[in-house]
Amino acid sequence: MATLITDRILLLKALRAAGPTLIVAISAVLLIASLVPTATAVAVAYLVSSVEHASASALILLPLLAFAVMTGIGHLMDAAKEPLFYLARVRIDGAHRWSLTRLTGSGPGIGALESPQVQGLVREARADPDNWTQRTPADGALAQLDAITAVVGMAAACLVLARYAWWLIPIIVVPAFLYRSLERRRNLEWYLQWQRGMHEGLRSEKWEPAIVSSGEGKETRIFGLAAWVVQRMQHHTRAMFEPVWALGGRQLRQQWIQLPVIVLPLTLVYAVVSDGAADGRVTAAVATAVLTAAWAVFQVFIYNDVRDPVGAIACLRATVELRNALADGGPAAPTAPAPAAAQPPGTAPVTAAAGAPEIRFDEVSFTYPRTERLILDRLSLDVRPGELVGIVGLNGVGKSTIIKLLAGLYQPTGGRVCVDGADLRELDVTAWRRRLAIVYQDFIRYHLSIADNITLGHPGEIDRAALEAAARDAGLEPVLAELPLGWDTPLSRDRTDGVELSGGQWQQVVLARALYAVRMGARVLVLDEPTAHLDVLTEFDVFQRLVAHKGDATVVLISHRLSTVRQADRIALIEHGKVTESGSHDELMALGGAYEQLFAIQAQRFSQGYDDRIEEGELL
Repeated sequence: MATLITDRILLLKALRAAGPTLIVAISAVLLIASLVPTATAVAVAYLVSSVEHASASALILLPLLAFAVMTGIGHLMDAAKEPLFYLARVRIDGAHRWSLTRLTGSGPGIGALESPQVQGLVREARADPDNWTQRTPADGALAQLDAITAVVGMAAACLVLARYAWWLIPIIVVPAFLYRSLERRRNLEWYLQWQRGMHEGLRSEKWEPAIVSSGEGKETRIFGLAAWVVQRMQHHTRAMFEPVWALGGRQLRQQWIQLPVIVLPLTLVYAVVSDGAADGRVTAAVATAVLTAAWAVFQVFIYNDVRDPVGAIACLRATVELRNALADGGPAAPTAPAPAAAQPPGTAPVTAAAGAPEIRFDEVSFTYPRTERLILDRLSLDVRPGELVGIVGLNGVGKSTIIKLLAGLYQPTGGRVCVDGADLRELDVTAWRRRLAIVYQDFIRYHLSIADNITLGHPGEIDRAALEAAARDAGLEPVLAELPLGWDTPLSRDRTDGVELSGGQWQQVVLARALYAVRMGARVLVLDEPTAHLDVLTEFDVFQRLVAHKGDATVVLISHRLSTVRQADRIALIEHGKVTESGSHDELMALGGAYEQLFAIQAQRFSQGYDDRIEEGELL
C-alpha cells in the first residue's frame, strides 16, 4: 500500500512541470467532464418525468434543453481536453527528457554509463515509447489527475443511487473497485512480461543497422550475410514475443471471468429498480436516473486505462534508480570547485585562464569497473609545462587509459593524478577540461558543417582567423578547396549538399578541432593516435606543423608510429601498466632496451626508399 501511495505521489509531482495555470485549466475540464454523466442522468430523468406528466409538447422544451446543454458540455469538454493534454505532455515530457539529458550528460565520469544496467535504465527512463506498453511521465501524471477528478464524478453518481436506496452504492462501487484491481493486476503482469523479454528485443534491434545502413550494409552484401542477419533478428524477436503471446491468450480467457464482476451487480440493480418501476413504487424518471448513474460508476473504472500510470511509474522509477546508479559511479553534475582550505599549500583552483600546468601521475593504479584486470600498476609519470611528451607501447598496455584519467573520465583506483600539485579529484573538473584539447582514437563524426565540427565546444561567434589557422596547421586546406559549400558543407551524405570524408580527412578535421581549442585557450593538447588514418607523408607534415604552432601548450602524444614521436622532448614507454623507459629518442636508442627494439622493427618496414634522417625532411 505504501508503495502504491509513493508511486501516485511520484506521478503527481511530475505535473509541476506543466505549470499551475495549465493544471488548473485541465483539472477544471476533467472535473466538469466527470460530472457530465451524472448531470446527464438527472437531465434524462427530468425529461422522462416531463414526458410522463406533460399534456403539451411545449412543456418538455425545458428538459430537452437541459439534456442538450449537458450533451453539449460533454462534447465541449472532450474538445478542450485534447489540446490541453497535448500542451501538458509537451511540457512534462520535455522537462523530463531535459532532466534525463543533464543527468546522463553532465557527470564528470563515464564509468557508470558503460554499465549494461545503467544503459537499460536509460532506455526505460528516456520517455520515448517504442512499444504500446510503455508510457511517458505525462501519460501517467495526466491519467492520475483524471482518476482523481473521476472520483468526484463517481461520488455524484452515488448520490443519485442513494436517491433510490443507499444499499445500491456498495452493490455497485465494490464490484467496480474489484474490477479495477483485477485490471491493474492483469496489466502489471503484461508489463512485467514485456520487460523480461526486452533484452531479446534489444538484441534484435542491434542487428538492424546491418540491414538498413550503408556502412554495415557493405559487409552484409559482400559476405552474403543478409539472410543470416534476418534469421538472427527473427530468432530474438520470437524469443521476446512468444511468451507475450502466450500470456495474452491466458489473459483473454481471464477477461471472460472478469465479465460477471460487471454484469451481475448491474443486472441486480437493473432488476430491482425495474421491478420497482413496474409496481409503481418508483417513477420511470427515478428508475432512469438510477440505471444511468449505476453505469456511470462503472465507466469511471472501465475506461480509465491503468496502463498509463503503470507504464509511467516504471519510467519514473527507472529515473530514480538511474540517478542513484550515476551517483554511485560519480556525481551526476559537474564537480564543484574545492574550497580554498582543501587545496594544497601554494596551489590554486584550476581555471580556464591558467597557463600550461604541471601534470603528475603519482603511483597511479587503475582497474576498469566490473573487471579484475589491472590496467595501470603504480604508474608514475611527470609532464612539465610546455613539454611535448610521447607515450608509446604495445596494444592494451593502458596508453588510452592514461588519457581518460587525465580528463577525469575515470578516477584512479590507487594513487592520484595531480595538476600543479593538487589532486585532480579535488579540482573543478569542468574548468580543468576547458584547458584540455583531446583527440581520441575513436573520435565522433558529427553530421554538422565542417566549421561546426572544428569549433565544437566553443559556443558563440566563430573566430574565423583561429579557424583558418587551425585548418592550415592540420593540413586541411586541400580538403576545404574541394568542398562544394566551403566551410558550410555538411559532413554527411544524408544532408543536403553534404559530403562524406575519408578516414584520413576526418582525422585532419579532428586535429583541426583540437588545434582550434588550443588557439581558443586550451593549454594541454592530448593526441591519442591522431594520425592513424593518415599516410606517412601527410602524418609527418601535420606533426611538423603541430610542433611549430603549439605555442606554450603542453602536448601529450600517443602513437604506434615511433617515427612520429621521435621529436618529442621526452618519450615514455609503457609496459605491464608501468613506465619502464623514459627519455629522449636518442637516450632511449642508446639505452638499447625495448624502445630500441620496437624502433628497429618499424624501421625495417620503411627501409625501401627511406632513411633515418628526419631532420633532412625524409622519413623512416
